[in-house]
Amino acid sequence: MGKYAVTGAASGIGAAIVNKLKAQGHEIITIDLRNADINVDLSSSEGRQAAIDGILKAAPEGLDGFVPCAGVGPQTNPISLVTKINYFGTVALVEALKDNLAKKKGAIVLISSNSATMMPYDPAYLQALADNDEAGAVALVEKLDGQTAYGGSKFAVACWMRKNNQAYAAAGIRVNAIAPGYTETALTKAGMQDPVYGPSIKAFVDSIPIGRPGLPEDQANATAFLLSQEASFISGVVLFVDGGHDAFFRPNNF
Repeated sequence: MGKYAVTGAASGIGAAIVNKLKAQGHEIITIDLRNADINVDLSSSEGRQAAIDGILKAAPEGLDGFVPCAGVGPQTNPISLVTKINYFGTVALVEALKDNLAKKKGAIVLISSNSATMMPYDPAYLQALADNDEAGAVALVEKLDGQTAYGGSKFAVACWMRKNNQAYAAAGIRVNAIAPGYTETALTKAGMQDPVYGPSIKAFVDSIPIGRPGLPEDQANATAFLLSQEASFISGVVLFVDGGHDAFFRPNNF
């Protein structure tokens, strides 16, 4: 069986991914703010480096897979945490672990969102993310609303994955992403209760074509498949796990 590392592992989708992989017999290195093997804050460069150091120490022989699942939602305050954790925390760890993953020709599954394709996002913000300009992106995001910050960060994660896919594939590493739709977690329940975002989130959930909200296990099942050898010819793909929402909103785009 393999050895995997998962960030955001203590709750929600991350915890479901950990449980799924453990049920398959894999060994998991968990990373989160607390209640994990490696307790760090991925919004800071120091926390990211501590996570990298801890993972490399725990898996010197190489990882079979990595899932940077840590993320925060559009209602997060301060809003800069959305940018710091969702995008820069993800990319920094993936880049730092590339050589380690190459040892075993491992797989990576990033966490995007079906929000990534739902609206055009601030071009200056997206450019700062693409340029790896964290200070610039943080300055810009302070002027944006939560959904623009969140959706833009998830759009940028998917773009980073597709732009870098060839280089990672050349190193023997498959990189894909899932794009969850509304999924019942503590994070999304907080959003549902938010006085600003709650009503629109409820309407969004009611419009899911398949007729129910997603569960963390739905996202874990898709992630485990993309990590597995059954997906050995799948690379550079964004898999929408959203009950049909993306097809509903964008029937002529794929």
